[in-house]
Amino acid sequence: MTSATGQCFSRAVSRRAALGFTLALVARRAAAATLPVVTILGDSITAGLGLVEDAALPSQLARALERLGMRATVRGAGVSGDTSAGGLARLDFSVQPDTAVCVVALGGNDILQGLAPEVLRANLAAIVRRLQARQIRVVLAGISVPPAVGPSYAREAEAAFREVARAARVPLVPDLLAGVGPALRQADGLHPDAAGVRVIAARLAPVVRRALLGRR
Repeated sequence: MTSATGQCFSRAVSRRAALGFTLALVARRAAAATLPVVTILGDSITAGLGLVEDAALPSQLARALERLGMRATVRGAGVSGDTSAGGLARLDFSVQPDTAVCVVALGGNDILQGLAPEVLRANLAAIVRRLQARQIRVVLAGISVPPAVGPSYAREAEAAFREVARAARVPLVPDLLAGVGPALRQADGLHPDAAGVRVIAARLAPVVRRALLGRR
C-alpha cells in the first residue's frame, strides 16, 4: 500500500468512525427525548448541596427508577435556601411543560424560619393545584419536624403536608429524610451525604414509578 493510499484509507476509516459516533449520539438523544420527565422542585437537599452532580438526588433517582424497570429523565429544580413561597413564585419557570411527574420537596426552610403552618399549607396547596391544572402528576414530600422546635408547631407543620396531599389526592412521602441518620449526613448535620441521597432515592423511586404509571 502506497503512502497516499494509506492516507486515503485512514481518512475513510476516520470518517466512518466519526459518522458512527454521530449516529450513536443522535440515537441516544432521540431515545432520551422519548423518556418521561420527572422534575424535582425543592431546596438544597434535592439540589445536592455539597455533592457532585452524579451523587445528587436527580441522578440517583434516575438510577433507582431504572433498577425498578422504569427509565426516565430526572431534572433537578432545587434551589438552596428556597421556601414554599419561592417554589410557588418560580414554578412555571422551573417545571417545564414536558414534565410528567413533579416531586414537590419544599418546606424544610419554611420550618427552620418558623413560618406559620397555615401559610406553608396554603403555599403547598397552590403549587399542587397549579401543577395539576397543567396535567402534571404530583408526588409531595414532607419532612419530620424535630419536637425541639415546639411540639405543637411540629404537629401542625407535619399535618400541613398530610392535609394538602389528602385534599389534592396526591401521594405523600411523609418524611423525605427518613432513614438518613447522622452517619448519612454531611458535617452540617442537615444535608445528606452521597449514601444518604441513595437512601432517599430508593424510597422515592417506587412512589414516583407509580405516579409515572398513573397510579397513586
